[in-house]
Amino acid sequence: MQKEKEMKLAVQFGAGNIGRGFIGALLSGSGYRVLFVDISDSIIPELQKRGEYTVEIVGETRREETITPVSGCYPGDQLLLDAIAEAEIVTTAVGPAVLEHIAPRIAAGLKHRIQKGVSGALNIIACENMINASSKLKELVESSLDEDVKSFIKNHVGFPDSAVDRIVPPMEKSGDILRVRVEEFSEWIVDRRGFAGSIPQIEGMQLTDTLTAFVERKLFTLNTGHAIAAYLGSLYGHRTIDQSIRDEQVRQVVRGAMEESGEVLVRRYGFDRDRHRGYIEKILRRFENPWLKDDVQRVGRQPLRKLGFDDRLIKPLRGTIEYGFPNQNLLIGIAAALYFRNEDDPQAERLRELLEISDIREVIPRVTSLKDADVLTAIENAYEDRGVEDLVRNYVRQWIRIVSMKEARDNFAQLVDEAMAGREIIVASRGKPVVRLTPVTPPTKRESSLH
Repeated sequence: MQKEKEMKLAVQFGAGNIGRGFIGALLSGSGYRVLFVDISDSIIPELQKRGEYTVEIVGETRREETITPVSGCYPGDQLLLDAIAEAEIVTTAVGPAVLEHIAPRIAAGLKHRIQKGVSGALNIIACENMINASSKLKELVESSLDEDVKSFIKNHVGFPDSAVDRIVPPMEKSGDILRVRVEEFSEWIVDRRGFAGSIPQIEGMQLTDTLTAFVERKLFTLNTGHAIAAYLGSLYGHRTIDQSIRDEQVRQVVRGAMEESGEVLVRRYGFDRDRHRGYIEKILRRFENPWLKDDVQRVGRQPLRKLGFDDRLIKPLRGTIEYGFPNQNLLIGIAAALYFRNEDDPQAERLRELLEISDIREVIPRVTSLKDADVLTAIENAYEDRGVEDLVRNYVRQWIRIVSMKEARDNFAQLVDEAMAGREIIVASRGKPVVRLTPVTPPTKRESSLH
């Protein structure tokens, strides 16, 4: 116990899988005792009682690590204010939307730190899946503070922005609520310019002066590929990401989309093209990891957010348009996202409702905030094409040839000629047949497969 008291203290907001399996584990491995802050009435008491938990690390091999000493408290506890007054580092893994809810408690902790006369540097790092999360958290913290506290923050508190990358899927149910499974790969890149005082020595934390490049590299590559693997996997009937990415049709589009977004990164930030292609292949291997059992329904959730103007699908698409690069695979991924269905996800249900009551031409700009007519038409065409594949899978495998509305408009005369020659034609929209061109004479040899 005396040894624990002599250890440096870290406060981690969020005791979920990422908080325990990634950030908390790194802090503990670097000599910190970690206090987890959460509202969970199941996890916090267990952390308080046991003072440790197990992380299962899976890659080509599987191993376990015990993370200790740890404890837990609730956001409203006095213990939290005392901890922020004492801590050397505060981190978060709560989700971008929750930052505004924890900011007042961090602000109260900083006031308490001033009252106790603590002048040592404190660094607060928001490890969230968003750009400039720590800077955003700083704005939220300072919004209710007096000038004297803001002055203290300016001189003694750092809010370095960061980029985090580790796949931490939900664990299957077991008797150990604290146990967490993570992939072997991890990356935590932090902007060295945002620190106050000496930079903490944390194993696994990489420092950079060009954080934006790495934030977009992750967003345009891992996040883009992960989402498209989920959306296409869902359409093709796969349950997990590893099953999805082993489907060559899915893999080809996922790799193609990451290569298209990669060309934007190479042009914008000067990444080495060959090294970035190696990074793409590494991500594909990560997606293949069968230990992770990452459900496509989980990865695909919140499609409205992921189709946002500055998120993982539309932002790289905008980059390809800016530089005039190919983007066909990104368009397919966006179309697949529009087809995502998950009755347990409010955003997926809202997207379904929008598509039922509105024309696709109205839904795309509403969801993506895109305005360029050519871009919107390209997404619409990809959506129609995706619909044809969905139709093949779900509705009319026995019919001879299926075409999209766009293909029917562009090649109507040719399709009529084919029907006159004996071929059956189905015109599809949004995954369902809308027009059937029946042969006027029986074909001499009925085809048995789709083309």
